[in-house]
Amino acid sequence: MASPADSPNRLDIAIAGHTGNANLAKTGLTSADPKIRASAILALHNLKQLGPDDLAKALEDQDSTVRRRACELAASYRSVPLSSALHDSDPFVVETALWALGERGDKTELVTICEIAKNHPESLIREAAVASLGAIGDQRGLETVIRGLKDRPNVRRRAVVALAAFEGEEVDTALRAATKDRDWQTRQIAEDLLEITEGLRD
Repeated sequence: MASPADSPNRLDIAIAGHTGNANLAKTGLTSADPKIRASAILALHNLKQLGPDDLAKALEDQDSTVRRRACELAASYRSVPLSSALHDSDPFVVETALWALGERGDKTELVTICEIAKNHPESLIREAAVASLGAIGDQRGLETVIRGLKDRPNVRRRAVVALAAFEGEEVDTALRAATKDRDWQTRQIAEDLLEITEGLRD
C-alpha cells in the first residue's frame, strides 16, 4: 500500500466519485487508510468503474470497514461471491453480506444462510439471515424461516415478515400460530398478513 504521504485524502476520493475522475478514485484503492480504501470503492462504483476483481479484493481487505462497504456494494455485483463474507469474524460484515444476498435474490449460499439463521450466536445475525431467506423466497428456506418463529422476539418478528414470500398451508398454519405469540408485534404482523392472504383468496 502507498504511504500516507502519497495517498489522496478521503475528501478528494469522495469528490472524484462525483466529478468523473476515475483515475484519482483508483489511487485510493491502495491507500494505507482503510477509510480511504472504502471511499475509493464507493467512488468507483458511483462512476461505474468498479471492477469485480477490485470488489473481490476489498471483500478480503484486512480492515472490516472496507469489507462491510464491499458487501454493501456487492448487492449490485451478482458475479462476485460472498461466501467468505458469510464466515467473517466481524458480525456486521456477515449482516451486510446477508442483506446483499437477499437484494440479489442469490440462492447460491442458501445452505449457509439457513445454517446461520439456525445457529449463529448473535440474534441480530440470525434475524438478518431470516430476512435474507425471505428476500430470496426459495422454498428450501421455508423450514428455516418457520423455525425462526421459536427464536428471540426480533427473530420471530422477522420470520413472520419473511413468511410473506411463501405460500401454502404450512405457511398459513405458521401464521395462525404466530397470532398467539408472546410478543405483541409478532402477533400484529401475523394477523395483518393473515388478513391480507385470506382476503386475496376471497
